[in-house]
Amino acid sequence: MESHEGAAAAAARDCVLDFSRLSLNTFNADNVSEDRKRDTRQLFLNYNRLAALPSSVGLFSNLEFLDISNNGLTAICEGITRLGRLKTLLAKNNRLDEFSLPKEFGSLQLEVLNFSGNRFEEIPLQCTKLLRLQSLSIGGNRLKSIPSEIEHLTSLEMLYLGGNLISDIPPELAHLPYLTYLVLCDNRIQSVPPQLARLHSLRSLSLHNNLLTYLPREILSLVHLQELSLRGNPLVVRFVKEMIYDPPSLLELAGRTVKSRNVPYSPCDMPSNLVRYLDLASKCPNPKCAGVYFDSCVRQIKFVDFCGKYRLPLMHYLCSPECTSPCSSNPQSDAESEEENSVPADRLQRVLLG
Repeated sequence: MESHEGAAAAAARDCVLDFSRLSLNTFNADNVSEDRKRDTRQLFLNYNRLAALPSSVGLFSNLEFLDISNNGLTAICEGITRLGRLKTLLAKNNRLDEFSLPKEFGSLQLEVLNFSGNRFEEIPLQCTKLLRLQSLSIGGNRLKSIPSEIEHLTSLEMLYLGGNLISDIPPELAHLPYLTYLVLCDNRIQSVPPQLARLHSLRSLSLHNNLLTYLPREILSLVHLQELSLRGNPLVVRFVKEMIYDPPSLLELAGRTVKSRNVPYSPCDMPSNLVRYLDLASKCPNPKCAGVYFDSCVRQIKFVDFCGKYRLPLMHYLCSPECTSPCSSNPQSDAESEEENSVPADRLQRVLLG
């Protein structure tokens, strides 16, 4: 029995090639036998002085794990695209940017990619073609935006973009059905799109140290959310009341009348564009109001009690200023709906504000 375990351990060691912390300026695969190249599954080249990833890396045809972190890399060679079995690439703390990747980088079958601590100002479009990617980390870079093409990464479970210069969250993020952990802390984000409520798998959302003054009320629809980190945002240290209202157009007034009075209509009665317009009506959240709205609405801030401990300002929409909503911006309003005014502790385990 012991001999079998020893043989298994030896085989596992043969699959790992460790050249880390050797102060290497270059990596010469000629010193590695052909059998060892074929058998190697994990290659460690981290903590060296490599300025470029040599094309000889492509000779390790069965490689599944490659760590090239903590070097001085400014480019990744074309040879990496020959690694058809590569699942994990760690390239943290280098000098890589959006021009450092080979054109066919998106053809890799990567599941884990870590580019944190580099010099990316944009997420390379090659990365948005990695359809098997489950974990993407590009924290501590110089990213200013998230491309809409991020929606192509439909296998993504973890997205780490903390410590950048991002100001907006694209609604396309909502098209990632398996996203479980979303980290956008330490950026310049001012608002959260309500579309994120479609992230039904989301368990952890990190938004601390941004410029948020409110959250969309749709965030309450994230039924699996267990951790929400919001410390270091203006919404935690101050509260801004605001009411913005543009008078409704004649089209909207007519549409409101049709919907609120339940006037029957069909495609035979009116042009198809008007039918589509009427189908877009949103119901006023005030339970005492039977009104609807389309484009014209009152934006208000409402305090919502999380876990019986914190009160967060959420954006709320009303059909008109005259609508005496129970969702008053007064945090102590007696008319507030108890159902919408609180989120049970079992719905949200941790709200990190301090």
